[in-house]
Amino acid sequence: MKTTWLAATLLATTASMAFGGEIERRGDPSMILFEKGKNYLEFSAATVKPSVSGAPLPTIPTSGTGNIQERYQSFAGGYKRDVNDRLSLALVIDEPVGAAVDYRTPGSFFAGSNAEVSSVAFTGLAKYKATDRVSVYGGLRYIGLSGNITVISPATLGSAIPAPGQPYTLNVNKDFQFGYLLGAAYEIPDIALRVALTYESKTEHDFKDNTGAPFKVEIPQAFTLHAQSGIAANTLLFGSVKWREWSQFSVQPGDFFSVATGVPVNVPIASGPSDIWTYELGLGRKFNENWSGAVILGYEKDEGDIVGNLSGKDGYFSYGLAATYETDSWKFTAGVKYFDVGDANSSVTAFSGNDAIAIGTKVAFKF
Repeated sequence: MKTTWLAATLLATTASMAFGGEIERRGDPSMILFEKGKNYLEFSAATVKPSVSGAPLPTIPTSGTGNIQERYQSFAGGYKRDVNDRLSLALVIDEPVGAAVDYRTPGSFFAGSNAEVSSVAFTGLAKYKATDRVSVYGGLRYIGLSGNITVISPATLGSAIPAPGQPYTLNVNKDFQFGYLLGAAYEIPDIALRVALTYESKTEHDFKDNTGAPFKVEIPQAFTLHAQSGIAANTLLFGSVKWREWSQFSVQPGDFFSVATGVPVNVPIASGPSDIWTYELGLGRKFNENWSGAVILGYEKDEGDIVGNLSGKDGYFSYGLAATYETDSWKFTAGVKYFDVGDANSSVTAFSGNDAIAIGTKVAFKF
């Protein structure tokens, strides 16, 4: 059944168009190890255009937020080499997490506030095929995380600021930390069956606030289950389930305070109230020797949490289409995904009627 390559190609393209799980932007990088070809090289790019806005809660005498999420792009590249019939090595460079938030609308509670988070990850991978059906894989990740944030509201202040309502600003340079991933897979090539489970470790990044006091930001651990199987000639059912411990995510410099209760209290600027499960299910079809396509559905549960004011979203449904044109030496994949973003309440805003659209492309070479 010549559909083994299909799920990895289409899922990798749509995964690079992420708009979920707190600041998640890209999924598990290890699936490049299962691409065909002794030498395999790929490049991908995605553009995501979110629309997230809300109205003030009844007790908040301000105007609506306007769209607080900015359009962003993400890029990735990877190279895999089969050393022999059992051992494969790979290197992936990508942007695993990120955020771009801007309260541009005058009169809103956080008018003038903005935040940007950027990252880069270098992942070295190895896969060993223990038997024709069982393989194990793993690798090291070197992840850099940086950001800048400005918060302006009637209810916040910094340690060096004399009164609420003045800007609190923090800029931190990229901090690199090591993490790792481990995984195992079971395959039956004759029916294009593969089940693979990947664990990604957390990384803790060290920063300093405006007073020089240290604080940490954690990119939390994750498990991802990938599965695929041929269900008819040239037809493949595939999907994934991912859990990430976003409840451990918090950005809490020691010099940032809320005065919402009448006294200064050190609180997180951004945090993840719950762990998040992300589901994807797709159906792929090979039409002829060159063309194939897929439809892909995604889901993140609306947890009903009070979300951060720099988030504005809680769960989603997504609907994606992808198509691939392939020759013996190269292939090109394009995909589009629409996110129906779940309603959410923050401490001051009711966010509703939101969505996002993502477009991604990938080009790959086999030699």
